[in-house]
Amino acid sequence: MEAKAIARHVRVTPRKARRMVNLIRGKQATEAVTILKFAPQSAALPVLKTLESAIANARVKADKAGEPFRENDLVIKETYVDEGVTLKRFRARAQGRAARINKRTSHITVVVASKEGAR
Repeated sequence: MEAKAIARHVRVTPRKARRMVNLIRGKQATEAVTILKFAPQSAALPVLKTLESAIANARVKADKAGEPFRENDLVIKETYVDEGVTLKRFRARAQGRAARINKRTSHITVVVASKEGAR
């Protein structure tokens, strides 16, 4: 059994979010939650929220199927970050010029699966 969660248009750059995602890829779900809770990077929070959502989705899926749910058996099967839309802003510069500021967004995807389904 596997469950998926996607956070779209998150205001964190994909490069910074990928650093967090690479930390937890392939780990046990409870261990990954602990890693993200204590990571000092600001990108850890949206990745943590997406992971917790995927775990909750797995719980709901197990309840609907009538299967027993054990959070300790969940493993992060897949996780990746795609680039979202870029908000383009301008900052005034000297002599009437303008400089572009790109505010990048991310789409964070986390897939968790039970240990039997992760193989």
